[in-house]
Amino acid sequence: MLASADTSPDLDNGPRTEKSATARMCGVSRTVRPIDELIRFVVSPQGEVIADVKRKLPGRGLWISASRQAVAEAVRRHQFSRGFKREVRVAAALAADTEVLLVRNAVEALAIAAKAGEVICGFSKVEAALRARQSGNAIGALIHAADGAPDGIRKLDALARQNAGIHGESAQFPTISALTSAELDLALGRLNVVHAALLAGPASKTFLSRSQILVRYRSADDDKTAGIAARISDSHAK
Repeated sequence: MLASADTSPDLDNGPRTEKSATARMCGVSRTVRPIDELIRFVVSPQGEVIADVKRKLPGRGLWISASRQAVAEAVRRHQFSRGFKREVRVAAALAADTEVLLVRNAVEALAIAAKAGEVICGFSKVEAALRARQSGNAIGALIHAADGAPDGIRKLDALARQNAGIHGESAQFPTISALTSAELDLALGRLNVVHAALLAGPASKTFLSRSQILVRYRSADDDKTAGIAARISDSHAK
């Protein structure tokens, strides 16, 4: 039971309240979920509903399951006007606009992780790090471009599983394929990035969290991505 959920009233009191809830009620399904499985929406000073993907924008917030389908349904059912209890402007493309923000959020987090020295780029370097553990920190996850060639992805994934078995770690090695090669290029400041490895660290943990919610958002069934969160948490707990 998620006893820490604040489900009444439906709206929160802002992102910096004295008592931050760890769960909220989805405005569409009316089910209580951890906040990592939800997206917070607020009303701008111009009266327009926008996604607060970083949960930092001022004003009261309405929470919707982190699912493109759920956000589209909220728009269709005029749930935002009901939830905020006033007339608000809702873009017909709010579900697509929210995905753009989630992608931008993940790209930004990966760029920060790279600046912190927590990212290895390139097939050869990733392969070498997996084989010899040359990095100072353990590899926490593999990153593949969503439009990358299957052969290279398959080879590195197989090597990661072998490596995990040798070191007595979980065989379910986290892999992230939420961003395209162009988006990885933007984040890492390089051209034609297809493969990368994420080293353990606070910045990489932020990227994993943001990429997880992006994957969840794109899935019609949130339960299909539930295991991703668990594997990410496990990899950083070690």
